[in-house]
Amino acid sequence: MTNKTAQWMERSRRKRADRLTALEDKLEHRMPARYARRRPRRVLAGAGAVTLGLLWVDAAVSWVVAPSDTAVIVNLVVLGVLLAIGLPLATQLVALTRGLTAKRERELDERQLTARLRAFATAHRASTVVIAAVLLTTMLADRDGRDSQIPGAALFLILFALLVTHIFLPLIVAAWQLTDPPAEDDEQA
Repeated sequence: MTNKTAQWMERSRRKRADRLTALEDKLEHRMPARYARRRPRRVLAGAGAVTLGLLWVDAAVSWVVAPSDTAVIVNLVVLGVLLAIGLPLATQLVALTRGLTAKRERELDERQLTARLRAFATAHRASTVVIAAVLLTTMLADRDGRDSQIPGAALFLILFALLVTHIFLPLIVAAWQLTDPPAEDDEQA
C-alpha cells in the first residue's frame, strides 16, 4: 500500500468517525427523555416484535387462503401497515440503540461491544427457535408427498419473514436489553 493510499484511508476513517460522533450527538438531543427509562424502551422493542409477528401472520394467512383475491388483499394491507408503522419504528429502534447492531466493531467501546454480542447471541437463539418452528410446521402441514401444494406466495412470504426476522431481531433484542444510562452526579469530583 502506498503512502498516499494509507493517508487517504486514514482521512476517510477520521471523517467517518467525525460524522458518527456528530450523528450520535444529534440523536442524543433528539431522543425523547421518555426513552431514558427501561419500560418505554421495552414497549418500543415489544412493538417491534409485534410488527415482526405481523409478517409471520401474513405468511400464515397466505398459506391458508392463497391463491385467491383475499390473499392478495391481505398481503397488500399488511405490507401497507408494515410500511406505515414498521419503518418509523425501525428508525426509532436504531436511534434508541445508537446503531449498536450496525456499527463496526472498532467504532464501539467495550461496554457497547458486550451489549452487542449479548444481543446477537440472544437473537441467534431466538432465530434458531423460529427456524425450527418453521421447519416443523412445514413438515407437519406437508404430508401429501409429491401431491402437496404449498402456494408459492406463502413460501416467498415465509422466506421474506425469515429474512426480516434475521435482520431486525438483533435490533429489537438490543433495545430490549438496553441498560439505563448511568445517573449523572450533580457533584463532579
